[in-house]
Amino acid sequence: MEALGIDIGGSGIKGAPVNITTGKLLAPRFRLTTPKPSTPPAVAETIKVICGKFNWSGLVGCGFPAAIQHGIVRTAANVDDSWINTQGETLFAKATGLQVKLTNDADAAGMAEIEFGAGKGKTGVIFIITIGTGIGTALFVDGNLVPNTELGHIRMKGMDAEFWTSDSARKREGLTWKRWAKRFNRYLNYLDALFWPDLFIVGGGAAKKHEKFLPLLHTRCPVVPAKFHNNAGIVGAALTTRALHRGSK
Repeated sequence: MEALGIDIGGSGIKGAPVNITTGKLLAPRFRLTTPKPSTPPAVAETIKVICGKFNWSGLVGCGFPAAIQHGIVRTAANVDDSWINTQGETLFAKATGLQVKLTNDADAAGMAEIEFGAGKGKTGVIFIITIGTGIGTALFVDGNLVPNTELGHIRMKGMDAEFWTSDSARKREGLTWKRWAKRFNRYLNYLDALFWPDLFIVGGGAAKKHEKFLPLLHTRCPVVPAKFHNNAGIVGAALTTRALHRGSK
């Protein structure tokens, strides 16, 4: 089975066709800059372009940086505020003429890692943390997703944790990896104190350079890099279409 996976981020939107039985990308990913402002019509047009790039006529899964309930976007941390309460699935379906499944972007990345990546075969409480424009979190208990945790927005230093701890914060403030790792370490220990997880899996754009900061972390809970790195969102978004595949039979 195949689906087109699209990962919508605050700075870029990327997609690729995926074999959802194996988790393998079937073509090199295609990336476009997230439109500014990132309004619903502008993002929908970008999704349409990505589908056209692959001449796609099948199912589409999209990971989106917000809490998603029944296809409706409920928050807007790194996209335009006009997204709040927008029926995203319907919008994208109308723009592309295709069936679309919409889910939280970190949850999508987590699904890829649990199914095929660093969390495969693991039990207990597992956090997947994506580091990019913001901080995304996905929480799994014995392989079952607890959706929309959005713990990049817990309060630290009087602000959303992601504003202080994300990769964009590192770049914005010109922090060395060592100085940034201290911040990220504090964030992980905060989550550890609240949830007592068995494993942290770190993904997102910054995970491509995990060797620069993972050795600097000191946590009770093991921390490992994501297997799919920055492609986890694409793979996981494609996996969310499995219910649509079943419904079409």
